Amino acid sequence: MCKPLPTPKPDKLIAQNRKAYHDFFIEEEFQAGISLVGTEVKSLRAGRCNLKESFVRIEGGSAYIEGMHIGPYSHGNIFNTDPVRKRRLLLNRHEINRLNAAITREGYTIVPLKIYFSRCYVKLDIAIAKGKKLYDKRDAAAKRDQERDARQAMKDRNRE
Repeated sequence: MCKPLPTPKPDKLIAQNRKAYHDFFIEEEFQAGISLVGTEVKSLRAGRCNLKESFVRIEGGSAYIEGMHIGPYSHGNIFNTDPVRKRRLLLNRHEINRLNAAITREGYTIVPLKIYFSRCYVKLDIAIAKGKKLYDKRDAAAKRDQERDARQAMKDRNRE
């Protein structure tokens, strides 16, 4: 008799860039691997990562993430690297060409959304995004408030 297949483990979130959702309209998302050294992986397992000021740049046919801060591993001594060094993203040629075509348009950029462990690999979700203006941010906040008020009214109505 065959054993049932084990259920896959859920992805373990390391860090999320909430500011990206506030500052940009997210058009299209991609999943990328990231090239790291051993002590960086250990720091990520400890949750020492910050995506706030990071961005993706395409140079020479490869995609790189810049400004992502991975804190030094406490027991890494000489093997620790620069916390904000440029790291290569692992994407296929078709995805890189698509990203490159998107950022040549006016007002578009590539922003990292979240970094997480998928099985034993570190994955990074990136997105093609268009910057929001101040009035867009105000509209989004007003819409969020209206939805919250509507949910609260429905909750109160169901209690009666």
